[in-house]
Amino acid sequence: MRFTSSIKHKTPETFMGNALLTAFILVASTVIAFWFFHIVPENPANIALIYITALVLTARFTSGYIYGIAASLVSVVGINYLFTYPYFQVNFTLTGYPVTFVFTLMISLIVSTMTTRIKEQADALVEHEKLLMDAEKEKMRANLLRSVSHDLRTPLTGIIGNSSTYIDNHTELDEAEKLELVSHIREDSNWLLNMVENLLSVTRINQNSMKIATSMESVEEVVAEAITRFYKRFPDADVKVQVPEEFLMIPMDAMLIEQVIINLLENAIVHSGSKLPVELTVVCGEKQVSFHVRDYGVGISPDRLETIFDGSSYRPESSTDGHKGMGIGLSICKTIITAHSGTIIARNHSSGCQFTFTLPVSDISPQSAGH
Repeated sequence: MRFTSSIKHKTPETFMGNALLTAFILVASTVIAFWFFHIVPENPANIALIYITALVLTARFTSGYIYGIAASLVSVVGINYLFTYPYFQVNFTLTGYPVTFVFTLMISLIVSTMTTRIKEQADALVEHEKLLMDAEKEKMRANLLRSVSHDLRTPLTGIIGNSSTYIDNHTELDEAEKLELVSHIREDSNWLLNMVENLLSVTRINQNSMKIATSMESVEEVVAEAITRFYKRFPDADVKVQVPEEFLMIPMDAMLIEQVIINLLENAIVHSGSKLPVELTVVCGEKQVSFHVRDYGVGISPDRLETIFDGSSYRPESSTDGHKGMGIGLSICKTIITAHSGTIIARNHSSGCQFTFTLPVSDISPQSAGH
């Protein structure tokens, strides 16, 4: 992993900007030093501290070592010329001054070098974090592509197979068989539509910063809209909803959070293998709001809990609808919640499994609000 040094790739504009900033800091320090020398003429030694402070500022706000080193040389000569008798003359023959000059220059160079190195290490750390974020985005993109390629192929194969059977054998099929084939086609088409909605939701996330534009939204209204959309897809589903009585407003992208809730509820209905109601519970904490989707079914294999959000399809052994893996849906849930600066986890309980995601109650950054 390679980091670019801050002294590389200098442009004329960068050089001029750093030079002007260095000159401004030295001029400002000289003005302060003159003021201090006028107020406290009997203690001129502290003037060196003013220039050392200027060196630290120069090293901190310029790129590379050259400006700090140049500032240290100018500072040492300036102290001799402006604040050492005889004034306005460079005189290195004063008793003890050569030693003072050498040590002052050494201190200046050391401070400048150390400050610049610390800044470069900080820049390297930022670059390292950026590379890690890019790697995570690339991994997420690869997982999504793998899931899409698998999850699209199976329902499309079903649609082609059922439609071909209908076309090739429509004179031999009775009405019940025709209805069954058409029902399978509609089911697979709805599944494809759901996947397209998931994929479109990802386009709302800024791919550079992995953040989204948020606004203050009512938790109760977002949950109600998600439940309404979910029932349109699963009119026979049974979902018990519990939200806090107090009115909650938190930063979020309402459409994306609705998609997360729908995905988790659908996962519970399709894969739990249970006819018992699914529970959606919202709990308000001091710093975050938690959303819990709990079912009472077969649960999740323990070896899948750590990788359930990585984009690979989840197919319990007891499931007979193998084409309806929730890999892409859960992976997108993870992407959306991460973009909101929140967290999402899955765990088993004694009678099934539970997905929990959290959203911060206030914005963590200017761009983001966080089975």
